[in-house]
Amino acid sequence: MLLTPDHEVLLMRLRPPDGSACFWIAPGGGIEKGESVEGALRRELREELGLTDFACGPLVWRRHHTFDWGPRRISQREEYRIVHVNRFDPVMSDPVEAQVLDCFRWWPVDDLAKTPEQLTPLSLATIMRSYLNDGPPKDTPGEEVLVD
Repeated sequence: MLLTPDHEVLLMRLRPPDGSACFWIAPGGGIEKGESVEGALRRELREELGLTDFACGPLVWRRHHTFDWGPRRISQREEYRIVHVNRFDPVMSDPVEAQVLDCFRWWPVDDLAKTPEQLTPLSLATIMRSYLNDGPPKDTPGEEVLVD
């Protein structure tokens, strides 16, 4: 999750292929064969945002999410890391992701808990507030399991 010095988080609003309601996610994505977690994060942030100069930060959340995406049933394991950045204008270069991207938005962390819009992960506001108040977890976070 990208976090600015002003405590803003960058999220992407996606349009699901089935036409259901849009929702917000943190940039990032899957690990390709032979890729490290850090290598995947670097590739995904470059493709989705044009971001190349950053340090991979601490792990703050893990999730195993199973869901439908169009005709496919997907089961993915996710790690959420904090990446400290200055605010910038993201540029999507991944043609597949561009088809479902509605927009980018920098969200003040304090607004995350107040929005009626769907955020992913569902506990994003709590995760970010905990990080800002207490720093990164001392132990590896447990894995949230979510099946849609």
